[in-house]
Amino acid sequence: MPRHIKTAALAGQQEEADAETRGIVEGILADVKARGDAAVRDLSERFDKWSPPSFRLSDDDIRALVAQVSPQTIDDIKFAQQRIRHFAEVQRASMQDVEVETLPGVMLGHRHIPVGRVGCYVPGGRYPMVASAHMSIVTARVAGVEHIAACTPPNQGGPHAETIAAMHLGGADEIYVLGGVQAVAAMALGTETFKPVDMLVGPGNAYVAEAKRQLYGRVGIDLFAGPTEILVIADETADAEMCATDLLGQAEHGPTSPAILLTTSEKLAHDTVAEVERQLGVLPTADVAGVAWRDYGEVILCADEAEMLAEADRIAAEHVEVLTANPRDYLNRLHNYGALFLGPETNVSYGDKVIGTNHTLPTKGAARYTGGLWVGKFLKTCTYQEVKTPEASAMVGEYCSRLCAIERFWGHKEQADLRVRRYGRRNAAE
Repeated sequence: MPRHIKTAALAGQQEEADAETRGIVEGILADVKARGDAAVRDLSERFDKWSPPSFRLSDDDIRALVAQVSPQTIDDIKFAQQRIRHFAEVQRASMQDVEVETLPGVMLGHRHIPVGRVGCYVPGGRYPMVASAHMSIVTARVAGVEHIAACTPPNQGGPHAETIAAMHLGGADEIYVLGGVQAVAAMALGTETFKPVDMLVGPGNAYVAEAKRQLYGRVGIDLFAGPTEILVIADETADAEMCATDLLGQAEHGPTSPAILLTTSEKLAHDTVAEVERQLGVLPTADVAGVAWRDYGEVILCADEAEMLAEADRIAAEHVEVLTANPRDYLNRLHNYGALFLGPETNVSYGDKVIGTNHTLPTKGAARYTGGLWVGKFLKTCTYQEVKTPEASAMVGEYCSRLCAIERFWGHKEQADLRVRRYGRRNAAE
């Protein structure tokens, strides 16, 4: 039985969205639906104190903002986007259209069709999330999405130049400096100036996440996302400095971000707790990371590797980092995770920012049934059928007629019977 060396103070108290959040979001969505642009402007003034002549950046606005970004940062953004684009292209190439003759004269197939219009939300509250622009916009563009609208909130009173540069270089067709529920509502519902999209993607705070949940069905979404999570799996070969560094590196995302260590080494467990406290004394984001560690941090001691594997699959964390003697052994033995990071040379920050995989991942146990955002999320796999000969139609029709009768679907049965009468008679006559 796993034993807790450190227990999360608020374990089990996170909710998908509490009643207050749901109510606020419902009201905002209804307001945007009813009043369109006027509601969007009122909400932006209320929540962000932001009301420019136009929320959409002109080409001249974008050029001026990009010009503010240092050449080194532009090169770094381009490097990250090249890595993400390349991996997305490899993923896209793995998805082939198919067509097969399953019976003589019966052709079945599927095609991967890109979503037409996508709205990408790029957060920018406490942290300007430049990397989120790469993950959504670049990936959508590789998938072949026809039109990409992107929103990011004002940062300290105006557009964040580096984020705008990343959105522009990533291939956004429209860029809006607009944040929060009002941004995703405008993209999903449409207003006088926003043409509605078919799909919303991108992370955000609890209100943005709840808005996406309520809008799901009217539009598609990438996934339901909660606070970011990290699970470190470590044995006696790992060191406390690396475990603590990597746990706090994700805990700084927000005060409700779970950071969990699973280990078979009691010494490492206690050393990591002590090392976390030491690092919190010097970490610039300790005001956030320290709260997350206090309230949602855990250290769990397991009897052996098998118990660690079972516990890891039970937790189903967003990010799972493996710091063991043979980390690659876990690739085929773990089943529930958003993204896997193998070995001490790898870390979650690489995946979050630059290495090429997508950082929009399932949280709150959703890794049990889904992966994260990738090029395939922007593609609809649509089937088609073609019966090419009268003989095949009459033969399939006979089976279909009998099966429809079992279900008492008489209109369905008549569709089949019509073909049997028409094409079966023709076959008999010939």
